[in-house]
Amino acid sequence: MKSPSFKVADAFSFAGAHGLQAEAAQIQAMEVHPTFKTPNVVRKGYLVELFEARGLMEAFVEQYWSGRHTDAGERRHRKFLDLKLRNERRLDGELDDEMPEDEDESAEEQRFALEADLRDFLAANLRVIEPGLKLYRDGEQDGVEFSVDGGRIDILAIDQNGTPVVIELKLSKGRNRAIGQLLYYMGWVDKNLGRGRSRGVIVARDIPDDLLLATQGVSGVSLYRYSVSMVVEAVRFPGEA
Repeated sequence: MKSPSFKVADAFSFAGAHGLQAEAAQIQAMEVHPTFKTPNVVRKGYLVELFEARGLMEAFVEQYWSGRHTDAGERRHRKFLDLKLRNERRLDGELDDEMPEDEDESAEEQRFALEADLRDFLAANLRVIEPGLKLYRDGEQDGVEFSVDGGRIDILAIDQNGTPVVIELKLSKGRNRAIGQLLYYMGWVDKNLGRGRSRGVIVARDIPDDLLLATQGVSGVSLYRYSVSMVVEAVRFPGEA
């Protein structure tokens, strides 16, 4: 099942299905330096290198890792390979000044999962952003994780006037990256889809003052704040009144 995050269980399963059982078993049993508290994060670097060496990385991405070709996915890719190198150096007795960066993996994967849930909810309920908004479709491709040169748009929609609306989710901090990415995607849509000048939407849980100030003078960009609510209900057994 495709996931926005790299899951080591998926990678081992993929390796087994592509004749790499011996290599996968070796990675699974390999030594990881004890300074790394989450050894499987280090193993991801070895799996990435294996898939790339065998020309299978894109096949793995297509089947399992939907978030690979995003800014966050690119950071994770570099980090996995970096942790692999650090592990090898430490096992060889070479120490570095930096502590292992595997501690934030759980939080990162939770962020990926939340982003995917939010994206899927909004794609199915675009009216909560704007009445008349609908998902962009072009043949078999729809507007969820819409592929463009250099990335993927979280959601590409069309408003009731036929104007493209680029919707980007912002779960992490960094106003410059959020705005720069949105403006690039808007420019790409304007140039390549031939539907006139697009609009942009940033959906975030928190709208800090710097993000508000940065977008205030940008034409065609709107901000939306989302909130998450929880409902708890009793589950009745069959036959209960």
